[in-house]
Formats: sequence, structure tokens, C-alpha cells
Amino acid sequence: MEQQFEAVLTGTDTPVTGIVTQTGNGIYEFKAIDESMELTIARDSQGNWERIAGSEPYLSSWIDELAEQIQTSL
Repeated sequence: MEQQFEAVLTGTDTPVTGIVTQTGNGIYEFKAIDESMELTIARDSQGNWERIAGSEPYLSSWIDELAEQIQTSL
């Protein structure tokens, strides 16, 4: 069963609210409610969070923001 929770990322103009879904194998996908962006992250072999897919352009700070919210939701 997929787990979901709401998350907010800091946008360039306004915050971006979306839903995070754990899709399995430690992969988390953020989809903005307004469909303006998507971001998928997972841990690399060293345990660091990295972007594995998503819309362009994106802010690199979103990876850390999303990872922090994932850790808080666990």
C-alpha cells in the first residue's frame, strides 16, 4: 500500500503545495496540487538523497526540503 502525505516546497514566487507518495524501494514522488511540478527522490548508495526524476526547471534546495519532510513523516 502506498503511503501519502502533504508537503510544501519553497517556490521562487510562492510555496508549492503537493502530495508525496512513497512508491516503493525508498522512492518518493512529489506532485504539486496545481500540477506545476513533479520531483522524485531516493537515497543513493551512500545514503544521500538525490533527484532521480522530475520536471524542469527545479531548485536543488527542493531535494533537501522534501527529504526533511519525508523524515518527519516517518
